[in-house]
Amino acid sequence: MSVPDMVRREIKEMLWSEADRLDWPSLSASDKSRYYGIWTETKEVGGRLSLYMDPRQVRVYIKDTLLKPYTREASANHDLAFRVLGIGTDTQPVSTYIKPHGRLLDDDRQIAWSKASEWKATLMALHERAFERGIPYGAVLTHAGSKFSTDDDRRVVEVAASKLGIERIVWLG
Repeated sequence: MSVPDMVRREIKEMLWSEADRLDWPSLSASDKSRYYGIWTETKEVGGRLSLYMDPRQVRVYIKDTLLKPYTREASANHDLAFRVLGIGTDTQPVSTYIKPHGRLLDDDRQIAWSKASEWKATLMALHERAFERGIPYGAVLTHAGSKFSTDDDRRVVEVAASKLGIERIVWLG
């Protein structure tokens, strides 16, 4: 038996609202795991879902079906990247990429963004995408607070970006 669309939508909206409140992308894996456990045990989430699936599958369903798209969608919007890279609102994306998120702009600049911990994949994606078409213009690296907090911590990333011809790196958080 599958979860009815209305039930899935109601639970998804409730969890996404809670994820917004918790600043979900910034939580550690252990904190996220704790919330999966809490939601699995609640009547409003786990209780309702267990009516349509084996209770042992509820946690995985919450994680993979309801919250994985939240993370992807929350980080897919290019507004923040445009703003911090100084890209005007009149610039139009020509192509959209995921893993990592990025855009080919109508002036042939390539941009990408991800968590700072994923910098290698992000810089290489910019390089590969620009190799096919465009200029490797900029990368926005978020959640950089602890591991990439000093100039020394960031130097290896910035040198790699320079060697790949990436014009700008912006560090956030």
